[in-house]
Amino acid sequence: MIPLLPIRSARRPPPRLAGRLLMLAAVALAAGCASPAWQSVPPGASEAELQARLGAPREIYPFPDGSRRWLYPAPGETKWAADIGPDGRLISVRQVLSADEFGRARIGEWTTRDVLTRFGKPAEISRFPRMHREVWGYRFAQDGLEYATMNFYFDPAGVLRLTQVVPDFLTDS
Repeated sequence: MIPLLPIRSARRPPPRLAGRLLMLAAVALAAGCASPAWQSVPPGASEAELQARLGAPREIYPFPDGSRRWLYPAPGETKWAADIGPDGRLISVRQVLSADEFGRARIGEWTTRDVLTRFGKPAEISRFPRMHREVWGYRFAQDGLEYATMNFYFDPAGVLRLTQVVPDFLTDS
């Protein structure tokens, strides 16, 4: 015979505890919805303010007009670029590994230097001696959904000759 066990009704937490749990859940939800650090830096901020909020950049590229680009690679397929004017003030911060940004590349005009200063160090570099090409690959989330690699093909003089987007089979979609 199976013994009958007393069944207890579920207890509600005391009102104070319930209120605290609700407050904790609200704080956790708000933290999850908080803006990324790069969105909290307004245009016109100084380099010191930018570095205080985002940390030291991983890559810095100067431009002929005295402006600079600070790059912040993030885990995955994103890289944030902070463009700083000659006066040392922030112009903008944006994600540069995107189809829109890649679409600005000018075949026959851009060089390895142009690609490097706009997108930073590539995820991979391949050399094809018989084709006389060097290929730089940048992984990104195409349309924010599928992982892809943007390839830039350079001739021996370092001039951009071809761009190509291919599915990124190394990253799970």
